Amino acid sequence: MKYCAFLRGVNVKGTNMKMADVCQVFKDAGMKDIGSILASGNIVFSSDKKADDLKKILEKAMSEHFSYEAFLFIKSQEETESFWNNNPFEKNENLHIYTFVGSSEVENILMKEFENAAKTEDEKGEIVNNIFYWQVPKGNTLDSTFGKILGKKSLKDQFTSRNINTFEKILKKMN
Repeated sequence: MKYCAFLRGVNVKGTNMKMADVCQVFKDAGMKDIGSILASGNIVFSSDKKADDLKKILEKAMSEHFSYEAFLFIKSQEETESFWNNNPFEKNENLHIYTFVGSSEVENILMKEFENAAKTEDEKGEIVNNIFYWQVPKGNTLDSTFGKILGKKSLKDQFTSRNINTFEKILKKMN
């Protein structure tokens, strides 16, 4: 089965790694057909194992190899396609659209945080098929109230985010 691993906190805040090294860790852990997309930690691969088992195996391998506490989220090709296909927002060159890959029910935690946050004009959050999507004006991502809560240590093991365009690149690599 084809999967994508979404790594959290890669190549930000001092956790730096080359994607070629990450791919080697995946290969050493028994994964096949491995490729990376962008430097933000998106690894496509094949395995006969279940996603929950892969998460444990790969987090352990990544943590040991890179000497950090690895958090990653494994999604099947079908699940990865749903992130792209369910995007509720229109493409607009002045706006970023992010989607959040994470543990079960994280979309409800994110929506609650979003609802309590001050918002800029055109900033929106929506849940579609248990996936949280966030639209924010370009240049406001890290400065927005909601953007600031995304770095909370209490949430670090629950999700990671990607620009919606990253999913298009991932799916091209998977197909």
